[in-house]
Amino acid sequence: MLTQALAGRPPVTAASDAGLQRCGLVAIVGKPNVGKSTLLNALVGQKISITSRKAQTTRHRITGLRTQGVNQYVFVDTPGFQTRHGNALNRSLNKTVMGALHEVDLVLLVVEAGRFNLADAQVLSLLPQGLPAVLVANKIDQLHRRGELAPWLRDMQQRHDFAQFVPMSAKNAKDVDRLLEICSPYLPEQPWIYGADELTDRSERFLAAEIVREKLFRLTGDELPYTSTVLIDRYEEEGELRRIAATIVVERDSHKGMVIGEKGEKLKRIGTEARQELEALTGHKVFLEIWVKVRSGWADDEARVRSFGYE
Repeated sequence: MLTQALAGRPPVTAASDAGLQRCGLVAIVGKPNVGKSTLLNALVGQKISITSRKAQTTRHRITGLRTQGVNQYVFVDTPGFQTRHGNALNRSLNKTVMGALHEVDLVLLVVEAGRFNLADAQVLSLLPQGLPAVLVANKIDQLHRRGELAPWLRDMQQRHDFAQFVPMSAKNAKDVDRLLEICSPYLPEQPWIYGADELTDRSERFLAAEIVREKLFRLTGDELPYTSTVLIDRYEEEGELRRIAATIVVERDSHKGMVIGEKGEKLKRIGTEARQELEALTGHKVFLEIWVKVRSGWADDEARVRSFGYE
């Protein structure tokens, strides 16, 4: 489990009076590519969820923790709700989204500021009745005409009875702090679920697979289909050394060639960048080996999707 000490941040001092502690679950939902993972990382104050321009980068329910004062925020990042590609993988991802919505105290619906389309509407329709929801109008810095925001917000209020509207940029620290303050009253008064210095409930092994997959997506761009994934075959701790063996799984031999690249240069770069980030994240020396294997049709095979760690 990643803690603030591992991430190079000073530990948080626990609230002295447990009776004053507040703790709640906050789901972050939205269609693909609206900035949910970037927002989660900003709210936690540490990168725990991978990001890329490729749709469907987030595939798992990832919990990010922020303990501040008497408050412990348990943020639940979810995959973008899929309205296309109805294969076994996407059915699994959508199940993850819907499951998260019935277990939280507050939901943050993330949309791009000034925009709302059918895919956004489909996510909005999933929100349970009576669950407080905050509309996060993200990427406000990319909105060309700020004057159009007010009528757009009025239109959004007619679509759903949102508790709050938060126009913001996840890259702006003041906006992130303001969103934390807005979430605070929705946290129930109860003991914290996690330790004060914890950042996520995910293991280093899980984060290793995610970081390799991020580098894979970023370095292959749109040429590589979204169905590629990463498995960790071995994760061994030897004092200050971490020995990791990973397999990149693709669906076709031609995809394998894309990943390996000419004279193996693409795969070498994926490995180097992943290793460097893992060393920075864990504070340990990392020895990383990566192989590439073809598993045709895995994303539409229910049993194989589950065996690869998807819910």
